[in-house]
Amino acid sequence: MIIKVDGSYGEGGGQILRSIVSLSAITRKAIEVTNIRAKRQNPGLRPQHAAAVRIVADIFHAAVENLKVGADWIRFNPPIDDKFEDSSMVKINVGTAASIPMILQTVIPAVSLSDKSLSIEITGGTDVKKSPTTDYLRYIIREAYRSIGIKFSIEVLKRGYYPKGGGVVKAEIWPCKTPNTLDLINTRSLKPKIANVCCQLPKHVAERQISSALLKLEKNGVQCSNYSSSFETSLSAGTSILVHSESDFGPYVGGDCIGERGKLAENVGAEAAERFLESYLANVPVDFNLADMLVLPLSLAKGKSRYRIGKVTDHLKTNLHIVSQITGCQYQIEPVENSYIVNIEGL
Repeated sequence: MIIKVDGSYGEGGGQILRSIVSLSAITRKAIEVTNIRAKRQNPGLRPQHAAAVRIVADIFHAAVENLKVGADWIRFNPPIDDKFEDSSMVKINVGTAASIPMILQTVIPAVSLSDKSLSIEITGGTDVKKSPTTDYLRYIIREAYRSIGIKFSIEVLKRGYYPKGGGVVKAEIWPCKTPNTLDLINTRSLKPKIANVCCQLPKHVAERQISSALLKLEKNGVQCSNYSSSFETSLSAGTSILVHSESDFGPYVGGDCIGERGKLAENVGAEAAERFLESYLANVPVDFNLADMLVLPLSLAKGKSRYRIGKVTDHLKTNLHIVSQITGCQYQIEPVENSYIVNIEGL
């Protein structure tokens, strides 16, 4: 029996495809996704989506129909028996500046929650528009996932920016038979840190980005004394900045931004700080981007999880609905004193 999912539901983005394909691999349920990214300006599969599906299909020996860039539907059918073989290294070259973090968002839960391990090296875009940066994946998602039992490491061998890409990220993923539940309602006030990256750009770009982020934080009464900038190699010039505050037991709050041609360095730094402050000043332990990324693993945890966020995004509402279709988890979003508590009851 094939589970059919409308890819245009809710915000109708690539998140639906990533969640569904990961869950199909974990649960061994065949799925068909139609109307993929139908509401987007460039609908259908983009290179990063096709690459993520292909990688998971290859790892799990799944049969896939209609997997091509631009496709508005796919069928993904993993074998019922366990044919997954731990590999010494899987190497993938996307061939474009497609988002490596988004590909890993599909691969990491699929592998780990199937109780498997994997070493993978992906060539593509490390820091691109409409995607978390690799540093957000490394500092925020990795820490939050570790708290529920999903462990992975990220090593950036080379940065990759639009248009040439060519960035290289190596990831090690470890098994997690059953994720832990999460109870994250209260938060601690930890001073933020700033991680800035510049490639093929003058040193003053990094200095201006960091200065503007620091100024935005200070204007909002937030002190930051821990900041760094690394100058790395890349095929295309580029830059990214992450303002973050995290620890082993929360909070997990980050705000990132990438540079673009014609965009002032001051605006890049200020935007990253603004995104960070949106959750930090709301005094919540989970930022709104991470909120929807926790849904899939917690839907497979045994018991009730809850976490508090500052705002409810369409991404979150969409992911809760889509994931519940596959796992049967129960969920509720509860408004509480200028914030919201996401409740998820796994199987």
